[in-house]
Amino acid sequence: MSGDYSPIHADPDAAAKAGFDRPILHGLCTLGVATRAVLATFADGAAKRLVLLSARFSRPVFAGETIRTEFFADDGQVRFRSRVIERDVVVLDRGTAVLRD
Repeated sequence: MSGDYSPIHADPDAAAKAGFDRPILHGLCTLGVATRAVLATFADGAAKRLVLLSARFSRPVFAGETIRTEFFADDGQVRFRSRVIERDVVVLDRGTAVLRD
């Protein structure tokens, strides 16, 4: 769906050659999980309220891991980061969401 056909997302050998223990989740999937968390928490799930979204991908996510998104309200913007609970690492950092009323 994202157009990313890289084998590091499905093939263990390709992932290993790229330096990963196993295949990694698509970054857009990780961002999608965080976006849904922002919308559910601050916009009653209304995607049409989302004006801007940005984040820095800081670590890979592996299939089956749990992503927890943490929020920091700041002057009408939602700052966020997402963490993989099992490894206690930040996988999305410096996130910003702007919502309209």
